[in-house]
Amino acid sequence: MSGIFGIVSDENCVDDLYYGTDYHSHLGTKNAGMAVFDGKEFKYDIKGISSQAFRPQLHEFKRHVRANSGIGVISDYEPQPLLIHSKLGDFAIVHVGKIRNVEEIVESAHNKNSHFSEMSSGKINPTEVVSSLIGKGKNYADGIEIMQNSIEGSSSIMILTKDGIYLSRDKFGRTPIVTGKKNGATAATLETCAFQNNGFKIERYLGPGEIGIITNKGYEQIKKPNENLQICSFLWIYYGFPASNYEGINSEITRNKFGAVLARQDKKDIESGKLKIDFVAGIPDSGIGSGLGYAQEAKLPYLRPYAKYTPTWQRSFMPQEQEARDLVAEMKLVLIPEIIDGKSILYTEDSIVRATQLMKKVKELIDNGAREVHMRPSCPPLTHGCSYLNFSMSKNIFDLAAVRAITDIEGIDRGDIKRWNTFNKNGGIDIYLDENSEKYESMVGGIKSGLGLTSLRYPRLDDMVSAIGLPKEKLCLGCWRDCGSCNKL
Repeated sequence: MSGIFGIVSDENCVDDLYYGTDYHSHLGTKNAGMAVFDGKEFKYDIKGISSQAFRPQLHEFKRHVRANSGIGVISDYEPQPLLIHSKLGDFAIVHVGKIRNVEEIVESAHNKNSHFSEMSSGKINPTEVVSSLIGKGKNYADGIEIMQNSIEGSSSIMILTKDGIYLSRDKFGRTPIVTGKKNGATAATLETCAFQNNGFKIERYLGPGEIGIITNKGYEQIKKPNENLQICSFLWIYYGFPASNYEGINSEITRNKFGAVLARQDKKDIESGKLKIDFVAGIPDSGIGSGLGYAQEAKLPYLRPYAKYTPTWQRSFMPQEQEARDLVAEMKLVLIPEIIDGKSILYTEDSIVRATQLMKKVKELIDNGAREVHMRPSCPPLTHGCSYLNFSMSKNIFDLAAVRAITDIEGIDRGDIKRWNTFNKNGGIDIYLDENSEKYESMVGGIKSGLGLTSLRYPRLDDMVSAIGLPKEKLCLGCWRDCGSCNKL
């Protein structure tokens, strides 16, 4: 993932830019940067933030630069922002999304004698590819439309020019862009939590495919939004910040609703005594909201058997290497054995993805005296990879716990992607998505056994959608249903 922030002001805006960008630090731990236009020239700085966070890395840039407009980004993938010299003029650009057809675009450009620089990973920087497509337009808005119509995947961008900051939300709205205002300044952000402490009030949620520009006079729409919204459901489930709103719907309140849904599913078992729980706990941080919602709905105590060590350990999905992810997950949560000894615990979690980290935590709880461990994720079993965001960079569909359970049941060798794709194409997976089927119960049972849980129950997809509060057709549900290309991962 990535997070982006931009601002145009009557006065020096670099402090607001610095702190507004920093409020996206939960979305990336690899690269970050800011670019400004000081009225005469563009200045920018890009830093790696794998070993040191955004604020200390960009502090010197903030101290020594003054400007009335700028953009910032925190990314878990490509170095950004980029400064581009084009026929449209000089501009800086930040981007959030995933371009699946980068190779095809680059090959086409090579055939026309264009060239691209490589990142240290040996791959082409997607933001540079986006910039090259925009440069084909007769103006910025035309170039943005060319880009949006050329890519497969998703792309929300901010373009800093001498005249203001152009904004373009992904054509299906998979990632948000929101504008805000305060006296003398207009800003745009992915996370609305970046507005509150900087004094901005939410003004407008851009629609899918909408193009506009912010200047010191405010926001001006250039292209009206499309009808087809497909915003990523995981904003509310996991990677969105609790204080942020998406489409006007708050993340933390939605997570409370996820927990209440799970508690209502368990109501009969709790009332009959079949499910005896001493207390509810949420796995920090994104499982806490649903845990609180579950405890309130079920009228059970909420306790904290794990304390998260936040000063130095980031979110565990961020590091790209599995070994690094495992280390973060192991080290960031510190158990309090006195709370769990002899207790039956119901844990809420945002999702079960690979489950390798969760398996170790369940074993740790049992080894330290927990009598029972029950797990309640906020979303259904994940059966498809993400084609639209760099939410997880894993290229192996067999990493998913649900897929591993299905392959065990079906006798499909893990790694036999051809057979898996054929199984998908022929509708073999559909029965596993039917929450009333025996195959679904077998899949859930396989995940439960693999994790060593006392019980495992997922929410129904329709109940999860209802908790978010948007119509089903306005949500991207590609992690749970075939979106046409997910199984190619």
